[in-house]
Amino acid sequence: MTIRKTATTLAAILAATFVTTAGLALAADSQTLPQSVRKANDRFQDVAIAIKEGYAPIPCASGIEGGAMGIHYVNANLINETVELGKPEAVMYEPMKDGKLKLVAVEYIATKGPATLGGQLFSFTNAPNRYGLPAFYELHVWAWKKNPKGPFADMNPEVSCEAAMDMAH
Repeated sequence: MTIRKTATTLAAILAATFVTTAGLALAADSQTLPQSVRKANDRFQDVAIAIKEGYAPIPCASGIEGGAMGIHYVNANLINETVELGKPEAVMYEPMKDGKLKLVAVEYIATKGPATLGGQLFSFTNAPNRYGLPAFYELHVWAWKKNPKGPFADMNPEVSCEAAMDMAH
């Protein structure tokens, strides 16, 4: 084998190793952050705790392509330039047929960016937007309900607002 062929083979092996290692690191990060979020915010499984800590509900948010985010309980006092793992700006609940709310995710919101948490980059939402808010950065973390679109996707196809609509009628 020539030196050139050996160098090319070695470069290919190193590249494959790097891609595999980077992929494993990414997979590990996408699992680690939701676990950390769940541990830091598990108290919100009881919606009364969210209310006691200053969170207030806004209507259930559904996606135009299906799925939903659920009912957001938002603490407007936390919306600023910084985010803290144990103090999400919004706590998200799926309304259940029995009238109870099931914790499914949290949302971190920052007014300055680019913002990150645990190495995960936030999404930018420009103004004007459907919320009537100035531009902001947001990150959903599906820490209690698996999201087939990924742990940081906005909408979850396995979440529904149907029970909330039924309660309103």
